Amino acid sequence: MARLDIERQKRLEPTRIEYAVSRIQELGFEIVQRDNTQIQFIHKGQTVTFFPYSGWATGKSIKDGRSLERLLKQLRP
Repeated sequence: MARLDIERQKRLEPTRIEYAVSRIQELGFEIVQRDNTQIQFIHKGQTVTFFPYSGWATGKSIKDGRSLERLLKQLRP
């Protein structure tokens, strides 16, 4: 049994990426790199990576964790 439902991930990932990009850009951050699984942007001079399907965010300038909303709370001034 697979850990993830690959078909579900392929179906949902593009929508989640678009939503996450729009929310991050609303806060004034520029997306520096984006592919079909992750988004990268600069926060306090450090690169932050966000994986929209799993909701995982990681980077030196934030507390690592899951959830787009938790990430956005850390990014707000």
